[in-house]
Amino acid sequence: MTDKERKIITDLIILALEEDIGDGDHTSLATISQNAKGKVELIAKDEGIIAGVKVAAMVFKEVDDKLNIEVRIKDGTSVIPGDIVMIIEGSSRSLLSAERTALNFIQRMSGIATFTNRVNSQIGDLDTKLLDTRKTTPYNRTVEKLAVRIGGGTNHRFGLFDMIMIKDNHVDFAGGISNAINLTVRYLKDKGKNLKIEIEVRDYNELNEVLENGAVNRIMLDNFSPEELRQAVTLINGRFETEASGGITIDNIRQYAETGVDFISVGALTHQISSLDLSLKTIKN
Repeated sequence: MTDKERKIITDLIILALEEDIGDGDHTSLATISQNAKGKVELIAKDEGIIAGVKVAAMVFKEVDDKLNIEVRIKDGTSVIPGDIVMIIEGSSRSLLSAERTALNFIQRMSGIATFTNRVNSQIGDLDTKLLDTRKTTPYNRTVEKLAVRIGGGTNHRFGLFDMIMIKDNHVDFAGGISNAINLTVRYLKDKGKNLKIEIEVRDYNELNEVLENGAVNRIMLDNFSPEELRQAVTLINGRFETEASGGITIDNIRQYAETGVDFISVGALTHQISSLDLSLKTIKN
């Protein structure tokens, strides 16, 4: 987790706690003594990859910085049902107020890391890198992309601001491949920006037009079959980075990676996952 990510995640945690607690955790305030102390353990109930341990700890500390946290299993570690991920001790009210928000973060992040790990394991012995996309939950992109990295994937661009990606609609609105590229190059020069340019192509005609123009860094080959992709990668011949997207699943990703493509982007890493089941249980003396 970078310093920038930590700042963004801290702000997100504050919003999430405000959403959940509102003007007070009235159930805990009503039923638990102010001085009551307790101890809980965060337990894995599924098999998978843990992600979000640091984020969950940040949630507990945001609620009550006097809570004592013992991390037993670090981010990126495989777990099986029954594994104790962390133990938290302190004010019973604080433990209960932080519980759901902490679980929401770590369960979803672990689900993303687990699925990313499973997909990446299909191509781990090849040079192709597995990328995520911008198909993330609003305001949760930082934690979801962090979870992808923990699971062994690689982050694509974060947003619309840190890389040029000329998609099919851009091409259509701009009046074609060459127009879109030339307008982009001119824009970057006028604005004094140094951003990499990626362009999506839908067929060999568009690919040939990009190769003729040449003013890009990466070519995204969208909805190509593995055989079509292999021919395209051969045609490009290392002149540009290559990326495959569209219709790629855990079942067929190896076929695509074996074409020699540099990157494969899979939106499902963040938008078609199941949260990993974890629970917080009281440790009784």
